[in-house]
Order: sequence, then structure tokens, then C-alpha cells
Amino acid sequence: MKKISKWIGAGLGWTLGGPIGAILGFAFGSYVDNSDPDTYYRKETKTTTGDFVVSLLVLIAAVMKADQRIMKSELDYVKNHLTRYFGAEEAANQILMLRDIIKQDIPVRDVTRQIHSKMDYPSRLQLMHLIYGIALADGTISESETIQLEQIGADLEISQADLNSLKNMFVKTTDWAYNVLEVSPSNTTEEIKTKYRQMALKNHPDKVAYLGEEVRKQAESKFVKIQEAWDAIKKERNIN
Repeated sequence: MKKISKWIGAGLGWTLGGPIGAILGFAFGSYVDNSDPDTYYRKETKTTTGDFVVSLLVLIAAVMKADQRIMKSELDYVKNHLTRYFGAEEAANQILMLRDIIKQDIPVRDVTRQIHSKMDYPSRLQLMHLIYGIALADGTISESETIQLEQIGADLEISQADLNSLKNMFVKTTDWAYNVLEVSPSNTTEEIKTKYRQMALKNHPDKVAYLGEEVRKQAESKFVKIQEAWDAIKKERNIN
């Protein structure tokens, strides 16, 4: 665990304490023990890249454990997803940490309370977007995983409209484009156009740029989905 990842090397903040810090346990502790403690145990209130990634890994583990079985295919999907944004070496390190986290008991409500108290809404929204993306990557999701996802979203105080929007970015139902923009076919074109602008502003990648370029790139995919939804509605309604 000495070479766990560059985002730990850059320092962690609030995830070193509380329930998340306890979950990381020996796997993370052994890495810190061989490092400069002043770097890793400093008290931070602002969310760092490391805090975001560790929070993501813990919540991914919680969803994967929801149906009481961990499939190799699930780990492969997660690794592929992480590789897309962090590169092969970083993703491999993150998967090692994820495997250790999965072995721990995860007090999900306590974890989500900690995240909610420390992480701003745009970052929590991006976190939820990634969790949905990974959970739905193989096109199937169990009822227990669905319940866990909904509970996590509620505990993070992500609005129901935003949760529905995120889900429809990955599962294209009949009205997926309207759902992504948090509107309905009964809304006027002007109302939808206004909502599109609001959604684009709320989900702009710059909102999470402080978490690092990797997380910003992840947010761009959400931004693109919003644009795709608007383009689909424009085509349906013959809007120039």
C-alpha cells in the first residue's frame, strides 16, 4: 500500500476522520504510517480530490455489497470506469483500496452524513452521477442496489428531480430527454429552454474544477448528457 495513489500523496482532508476514516482501516493506515503524518492528518474543511475519490470508493462499495455478492464483472466495470478518468495506474490503485473497503462493515447512513456535512451540493451531485454510472454500467441493477442508491441520494439530500435526471442519463426511457432536463412533454418550448439553461449552469464542470482536472473531466460527461437531451427535444419539436 506504499504507492496507493497520487491523490493521497497530495493529501486528504476530512475523510481521515469520522466513519470514512474508520472504514479505511489498516489498508490506509499502513500507508500513512510510512509517510509524513503532518501531511495526512492535517485538519481540512475544504474537500480535496482525495476526499472526493475516497467518498466515491466507499459509496461504490456500499452499493456493490447491497445484494450480498460481489461479482468480478462488477469490479471490472468499476475499474474500466475509473481508468477512463484517472488512467490505468491510478485505477489499479483505487481498485486495491476498493477491495479493502468492501471487506469492512460500512455504516452507510453515517458515511453519507459525513459527506453531506463536508461536501457542497455540486460535488455531491457529481458523486451521485458517478455512482449511478458505475451501478448501471452493465445494464442491470438489482432491487437491493436500487434501494441503496435511492437511500444514498436521499441521505446526501440530492433532490428527487436531480436523482431522476441522473438516472435518465444512463437509462433512456421514452421521455428520457425531458426527464434529464427535469421537465415534461407538456412544458412549453420556452419553459424547456429556460430549464435547459438552468441545468447547464447547475451542472457546469467548473463547479467541481477545484477537485482537480480528473473530476472536472468526469463532470463534462454529465454536461454533455444535458446537451444531448436538449438536442433531442429540439429535433423532436423542430426547434432551430
